[in-house]
Amino acid sequence: MINTRRRLVITTVAATLATVGVVGGAIGLTVLYGGFYHIGATKSHFPQVYHVLERGLLESVRFHARDVAVPPAIAREADTPPGAPSATYRASSQVVRGAGLYRDNCVTCHGAPGVAQDDIGKSMQPVPGPLSDAARRWRPNELYWITRHGIKMSGMPAWQYHLAEEDIWAVVGFLVALPSMTPRDYADITAQSGAQQRAPRQSFAQADVGRGKLAFTQYACHACHMIPGVVGSDTSVGPALANLRSRKFIADDLPNNAANLARFIRDPQAISPHSAMPAMGVTESDARDMAAYLLEQ
Repeated sequence: MINTRRRLVITTVAATLATVGVVGGAIGLTVLYGGFYHIGATKSHFPQVYHVLERGLLESVRFHARDVAVPPAIAREADTPPGAPSATYRASSQVVRGAGLYRDNCVTCHGAPGVAQDDIGKSMQPVPGPLSDAARRWRPNELYWITRHGIKMSGMPAWQYHLAEEDIWAVVGFLVALPSMTPRDYADITAQSGAQQRAPRQSFAQADVGRGKLAFTQYACHACHMIPGVVGSDTSVGPALANLRSRKFIADDLPNNAANLARFIRDPQAISPHSAMPAMGVTESDARDMAAYLLEQ
């Protein structure tokens, strides 16, 4: 009798869960294909959606940043009372350099003490808020991870292919000092930093297919080209890059090999003046990696 009742309870629960799953899936598909959810940036997410996304962001960053080693000077300052970095730390060359890099690359979306975001930053959803309190909400290893890898579907770019490691850490070092800065402090430190030239990124003598695949996403190549193995929108702005190794020529008359392909990736108009493809600032090392990836497909 007990076993029969238990089986009945289990069967009922399983059937209920299956029904809920089917109904939930049907509702989800209806919302998806009906286009009912407003994806425009003039309307915020529902609070429940926002909080789910924010929780997912928090936990993902914590997990992936857990093994990042923080430079000792930054780690020490991060453990001082909130908003009270030492004058010596704030005056350090790393923090001053980070202030200039922040001014040149981050203020557009995040603003700064006494400095408003540009229209781009004001108009995003979710809004990329000010980072004046970022060091109170995130540990330095997490700030580094976010800066290096970016956040999908948020407008936050990955800087891995555009800033050297030392420059990413300089930005993090500056963010640790930022909570205590007044508008005057920020104006003074950015004036002190002067015009910043980005440090050169690490280069590699040997081409690497894995790095090449990642580089295609970081130089926006998949915005115009269909690239094997690289997820992106269907596009026909530029030619599809599948089976490139079977082609005899690049841009009609340049023999197809790794060296020539890397040259074309770096400066397409020097080889084909009528090409609409712009130079994307690809480094020599990255171009070798990208050529290696394409010729492996």
